[in-house]
Amino acid sequence: MTNLSPAAQAVLDAAQRYEINPECYSRQIAAAALRAAADEVAPEPPESEQKDPDMLKGIWSERRTIREELLAIATELEGAN
Repeated sequence: MTNLSPAAQAVLDAAQRYEINPECYSRQIAAAALRAAADEVAPEPPESEQKDPDMLKGIWSERRTIREELLAIATELEGAN
């Protein structure tokens, strides 16, 4: 079997974990996919430093915002009944 990326493995693990309870299945898969997307699209950036150009500070701030929004949706899906 081919080794999967961490993001793909997270989605697959969620699918296998929730096959037993089909009611949670789609929400958990969606949440895992969002978490994987957050890691791929907006990886946790380093904290900006005082000497960094404003452009870099803005990029890191935007990435943090996108990441937080994706993870908030995932958390909402995981907590929904």
